[in-house]
Amino acid sequence: MYRKMQIVLMFLFVFSATAWAQQDPFVGSWKANVAKSKYNPGPPPARGNMHEIEAVPNGIRVVTRGVNAQGEPTGSQWTAYYDGKDVPMNDLSGNFDTIAIKKTGPRSFEAVSKKGGKAVRTSQWTLSADGTSFTRTTKGTNAQGVAFDDVLVYEKQ
Repeated sequence: MYRKMQIVLMFLFVFSATAWAQQDPFVGSWKANVAKSKYNPGPPPARGNMHEIEAVPNGIRVVTRGVNAQGEPTGSQWTAYYDGKDVPMNDLSGNFDTIAIKKTGPRSFEAVSKKGGKAVRTSQWTLSADGTSFTRTTKGTNAQGVAFDDVLVYEKQ
């Protein structure tokens, strides 16, 4: 009897964790709308970045890819949890080596990217009410020490 109860509880745990993870509203394919976005100081990328977002229990896995204004490929890959703890980030630019995320609301979260333990970018990700777009407001300092303040708009594909 005890063994059957263990199996049932394990099944319920796995099912509920999977169901919860699939409810993350950021899951999906997203493309940056360069025309609706603001790049300060700029210039904008050659074409909008793509974000592929998958759910993991209490977090997300994100793969980005794009082309910058100089025509060079850009991108990153990371899996982070909404606990605010730093996790490794694979960033093609070399500007970031960790990221930490935490929920700020049911349709929003904050991401802090670091290089060598120092925060160099903070982003607020906010999903629209209809779930078809999200805005990522980003502030930080680039590798050359220049401050930036971008508002990026992504649309669900």
